[in-house]
Amino acid sequence: LLERHILILKTVKYNQPIGLIRLSEMTGIPKHKVRYSLKLLEKEGIIKATTEGATVTDKYDEFLKNISEYVKGLYTKVEELLSQI
Repeated sequence: LLERHILILKTVKYNQPIGLIRLSEMTGIPKHKVRYSLKLLEKEGIIKATTEGATVTDKYDEFLKNISEYVKGLYTKVEELLSQI
């Protein structure tokens, strides 16, 4: 799920403004899943919907930085758990 959101977000960033159908075609993700991801990202304020299509907001860079730190933290925890096995 997180991987899908990041793929959609990056696709929006580099192809903005972009609509739902084009996003689905470019990513290979079904339209209903793209729609869900767009809703979630818009709710978080990371993208905004315009009449031309989705665009990223100024929260884009901060979001990717936070996600990167979160994933690194998960990786560290997984390594710790594996070392205990």
